[in-house]
Amino acid sequence: MTKIPIKGEIVDNDTATVYDWLGYDAVSPKKVETILSDSTGEIELDVASGGGDVFAASEIYTMIKNYPGKVTVNIQGLAASAASVISMAGDVINMSPTAQMMIHKAWTVTMGNSDDLEHDSKMMNSTDQSIVNAYEAKTGLNRDEILKMMADETWMTAQEAVDKGFADAISTGSNEQVMNATTKPLLSKQAVNKIKNLMAKACQAKPYDEMETFHQDSKESVPSLKDQKLAILFGKDDENNGN
Repeated sequence: MTKIPIKGEIVDNDTATVYDWLGYDAVSPKKVETILSDSTGEIELDVASGGGDVFAASEIYTMIKNYPGKVTVNIQGLAASAASVISMAGDVINMSPTAQMMIHKAWTVTMGNSDDLEHDSKMMNSTDQSIVNAYEAKTGLNRDEILKMMADETWMTAQEAVDKGFADAISTGSNEQVMNATTKPLLSKQAVNKIKNLMAKACQAKPYDEMETFHQDSKESVPSLKDQKLAILFGKDDENNGN
């Protein structure tokens, strides 16, 4: 049995490199594709995610849906927005009795004149229709009913999700773990680009725990590698060097 974790934010492949570098949980199409390429039997998706990039989720959904073996989805905590779309790819969808599922209409940040806004509005409506396809295929509900649920930002308990067809069963197994997203993305595209420009600098820096001058009896606290990275990102390293 192959396990695929759908944990943290759902991001595109480029953004995933930054999340990995910082040590943040994230899932990308490339990560899922890598696991699937080495799988031949049944697979299980363990889901606990608030969502993320709707197009990355669509790519993951398609890969999972096209997988020839049986796919079981275990919703362990929250399956919201884009994560709920990925969950719909399962042949069997189980939800922990304490889990929740949330569906809503896609959102974006836009600016420009009336033509730009009208264009983006049409794009968002098209995106919503694509999302409905995944929910409709699983639940058999009427498209207008699903769109109304999305517009209302519908939260469902495990039992409610089962009753409406978004899940198949409430799991009780002992192995349970007790922007299209519920929150604003952790890192904006601008932040990702800035971080990627700084990653090379951080990779070249010698970590504090490798310094020959470090002594165990030192009273000064040694920052973790993650703290060192964040210090570089926020310019503290440059400030200390007088730059």
